[in-house]
Amino acid sequence: MSSPAARSITCYSKIPEFLVGNIGQPMPAVGLGTASHPFVAEDVRTAVLTALELGYRHIDTAALYASERVVGEAMAEAVRRGVVVSREELFVTSKVWCTQCHPELVLPSLKESLMNLQMEYVDLYLIHWPMAIKPSKPHFPMKREDIVPMDLSGVWQAMEECHRLGLAKMIGVSNFTTKKLQELLAIAKIPPAVNQVELNPTWQQKKLIEFCNDKGIHVAAYSPLGGQRISKMNPIRQSDILEEIGKARGKSAAQISLRWIYEQGASMVAKSLKRERLKENLGIFDWELSDEDRFKIGQIAQRKLVTVQNLLCPEGISCVDISDVDVLEI
Repeated sequence: MSSPAARSITCYSKIPEFLVGNIGQPMPAVGLGTASHPFVAEDVRTAVLTALELGYRHIDTAALYASERVVGEAMAEAVRRGVVVSREELFVTSKVWCTQCHPELVLPSLKESLMNLQMEYVDLYLIHWPMAIKPSKPHFPMKREDIVPMDLSGVWQAMEECHRLGLAKMIGVSNFTTKKLQELLAIAKIPPAVNQVELNPTWQQKKLIEFCNDKGIHVAAYSPLGGQRISKMNPIRQSDILEEIGKARGKSAAQISLRWIYEQGASMVAKSLKRERLKENLGIFDWELSDEDRFKIGQIAQRKLVTVQNLLCPEGISCVDISDVDVLEI
């Protein structure tokens, strides 16, 4: 089971680490997400450099995001500038997309990611979704008729090979339900170190967190600030409950959300292009929520925003049942 380490990543960073996986590898509690729609390379490059200057050491990317090359260039520049001492000071996550979720395509996909990142390894490599699409370049949205049965055993064996070759220090999954995790654990020789999922006070994932804690799988949160939304309303920043708690503590609703996630024993990747927001996201470690705060947060109405349906074109028919991928676990 993951637990916060006592030390900080560097002498100037206040970001704690969680000890993750079988041997307890350190993983920063807060990282920078680089999914951006529309993708603007210079904006992402600036965000990565700014985050590293502020003390971030975890950068999260994926084959789908088209940000790997920019992330690699920005990190190399940070090393040249002396912002970070070396690659070893960084924690990099990338992911294999559904179109490469085939046993023979996992390793080539990782090698392509490493080439784009200009790195010899990633610290964490994830299966982006427990779903396979006919082989093609990573794209979104995907056609329903292109969904094919996923060979989970074969794909995970390929992930394990990536780890054995030293190309991925840790391997894990993303968007896996408890059912999909049970399927994976039944066949895995190397259990997943991490499950990265949508997690914030408006989608609290209590059942999943309990299951992962029991199985020694670290939970990492994406959309910790409600970033994946279907309208202009942000469920976190516009939450009356989080705003009320924040005002009483002199914190923002966003900081209340991030602190709540941290207190669940989960790490998080938050996307922001603004220096002020990047800095604000780090101001969550020298205070705690009260029992009353936690009780109020527990009363927030729950709504999952990121679903398989969001990934697919609205038209078309799939011959594969994907209902077990989109289970809503409260």
